[in-house]
Amino acid sequence: MGKTVLLTLGRLPKGLELARCLHGAGHRVLVADPFSLHLSKPSRAVARSFQVPAPARDQAAYLDALAHICRTQRVDLVIPVSEEVMHVALLADQLPVHTQLLCETHPTLLNLHDKFAFIEDVADAGLPAPESYLGDDPRAADLAARTDTVAKARFGCSGAKLHFLTAGAPISTALKTRDWVIQKAIRGHEVSTQSICRNGEVLGHVVYRGLIYSGTVSVAFERIDRPAVDDWVRRHVAATDFSGFTAFDFIIDEDGKPWPLECNPRLTSGIHFFNHEDLATLVMGGALDHPMRFKPQTRFQEGHTALTKAYSTILKPRRYFQTLKTIASCRDVLWSSRDPFVFPLMTPMSWPVLKQAIFEGRNFGEAATLDTEWQPDADNISVATPDQLEARAS
Repeated sequence: MGKTVLLTLGRLPKGLELARCLHGAGHRVLVADPFSLHLSKPSRAVARSFQVPAPARDQAAYLDALAHICRTQRVDLVIPVSEEVMHVALLADQLPVHTQLLCETHPTLLNLHDKFAFIEDVADAGLPAPESYLGDDPRAADLAARTDTVAKARFGCSGAKLHFLTAGAPISTALKTRDWVIQKAIRGHEVSTQSICRNGEVLGHVVYRGLIYSGTVSVAFERIDRPAVDDWVRRHVAATDFSGFTAFDFIIDEDGKPWPLECNPRLTSGIHFFNHEDLATLVMGGALDHPMRFKPQTRFQEGHTALTKAYSTILKPRRYFQTLKTIASCRDVLWSSRDPFVFPLMTPMSWPVLKQAIFEGRNFGEAATLDTEWQPDADNISVATPDQLEARAS
């Protein structure tokens, strides 16, 4: 018998993928989103959409709205989709007794989302991690003096606020705060992962690499095999006893050793590779008697954004035609003959994101997450503050 599932964001392709997956398995899918228009709204997979307050602006109102939906719609399972997971994790105490929440506790998520605390935990678990310091740590200046580094916002998302510093370059005053992490730059190629886990066990897992990027976010991607990465992820998930969706970004060095850059304890584009039947079974708490299967396609893309990137290189013919060749080899994540209205309506349905990109100069990743991101300096922090996390490492 089908259940009612609430997805807490509908504007991103990964949320649409999960909605189609669960609808295909016979479940009733609801979507809550601060935008009145969003990508998943015209989908046949979505029974009903609800506009809710933006959590980054009014977290209490946001959580109250989600709890109200769960009570009135008799929701069986709530699944966060993206950056809003940091807020949704605080919903646990407000849910009806019959409603489950598919994510880790808020302290666990905050520890993983914090790019400094994550690296410290990785090292504590005996796993390799790049040398990293908070921006106001004197050791950060020493690191930057002797090697190339990357400065990243401690609670940044969607690849925003990255600064690449060459060895010997001074760290600017703006970066010398606890809000920034100075990390040794690892040379190699980047890969990403997506896993669904339960009680410290990896139930489904994929490794993929970007083919076309919008900023630092891949909009065309390819499934690959990296056994060393598989082993690293399983060891980390076991060490943290993690449950829910999690993802990691790595640099693979010239010796084939994976170095973790950050953890994204939520859905990522890796979901597009998973077999729908198997994914629905695991999401709803079931078990598989076989390894989780993948779709037959090994390459996927967010076609509209990928094509935009191609157009941006039109004055560089070699790069332009190479990008078009890559696009032609990838399957679009939005198009579905069984759900035909999403693809032609993606532009008007994405207008809340597009207008920020057009009129406010934001990149697509920032525009899509600004109203849902976690703000660590906000009054809504009640547990596992950056001060507490730093005290643990001192």
